[in-house]
Amino acid sequence: MAVSCSGLSLKNITTFIINPVANKGRAAKNADLLRHAVGLLGDAVAYSSDYAGHAPEIARRSMDQSRAVIACGGDGTAHEIANVLAFSDVSLGILPTGSANDFVKSLDHRFGRDYPADAYLRANSQLVDLGRVKAEGQLQRYFLNSFGMGFTGRIARKVRNTRWLKGEMIYLNALLSVLLGYKPPKMHIKLITPDVPIEIDEPVFAFSVGNGRIEGGKFHIAPEAEINDGLLDVCILKAVSKARFFGYVWKYMRGTQIFDSRVIYSKVHAIELDLQEPEVMHMDGEVFEGICGKIRIEAVPASIKVLC
Repeated sequence: MAVSCSGLSLKNITTFIINPVANKGRAAKNADLLRHAVGLLGDAVAYSSDYAGHAPEIARRSMDQSRAVIACGGDGTAHEIANVLAFSDVSLGILPTGSANDFVKSLDHRFGRDYPADAYLRANSQLVDLGRVKAEGQLQRYFLNSFGMGFTGRIARKVRNTRWLKGEMIYLNALLSVLLGYKPPKMHIKLITPDVPIEIDEPVFAFSVGNGRIEGGKFHIAPEAEINDGLLDVCILKAVSKARFFGYVWKYMRGTQIFDSRVIYSKVHAIELDLQEPEVMHMDGEVFEGICGKIRIEAVPASIKVLC
C-alpha cells in the first residue's frame, strides 16, 4: 500500500476484477490478454473471480488501497461489486464482457470490450443513483440498472439456465420460452411519485423498474430514465393476451410502449409492492426466487461513484 508523507494511505491503485465465466464462459478467452495489459500498468492490479461470490470478496479486500474497482464481466458482475462500493469513496468502473452489458448503455461514455485498460486509470467519475430493494424479512440489496418481477424475473432465470446460446439471442429465446406457460400474477402496487401516488391492484403482465434505460440487450424498459435524476422509472404492462403481447415486444424494443393505454409509465421516488404468491425477481439479471409479501423498491440518489 502506498503511503504519503503525512502517513495517510493514498488510494492510487485501480483494481480489475475479471469474471472469466461472463457471457456463458466466453469471456475467458480474453482474460489472459486483459491480465497481461493490466500487468503493464504501474498503478493497477488484476484478479480473477474463481467462484460465485468471489468478486465482491475481492472488491471488499481491495477498498483500502483502490481509487477504483473495475468490473470486467457482465451486468451481474457489476451488480455484485456495486453492492460493495455503494456509499464509499471508491469508484466503480465497468469493462463489459457479458451477454447484454446493459448498464453501460446509459452512461455518457460507453466503455467497450476493446477499450484499453490504461484508459480506466485516466477516467473521471460521476455520482449516480442506485435502486434499493427491501423484501420483507428476506433481503436488502441495491441494483445499478434494472429490477423486474414476474415475467422479467422468469426470463432472467431462463437466461441463467441456458448454456447453448450467446449474446442478445439468449434473451429473445428466454422471452419466448417463458411466454408459453405464463399467467400474469395479481399484484398490489403503490407508486410514490413526485406528484400524486398511483395504486394498482390487478393482474400485471410485466413489471419493470429502471435506473438505466435498457434491459436484455435491446429492450427499452425505461426509455426516459436518467441515472442521476434521483428517481427510478417504472413501466407496468397490464394483463394482455399472449397473442397481443407479441406487438408489445416490438414496442419495448423501440421504447414506444410508454404511450400505450395498457402501460403505466412513471418516474417515482419509491414503489410498494405486495405479492400474495411467491414470484421470481431479478436485479441486474441476478435471480432471486420465492419472493413474497411486502417489497419496497426505492431510489437512492447519488449513492455510488462510476467511471465514465
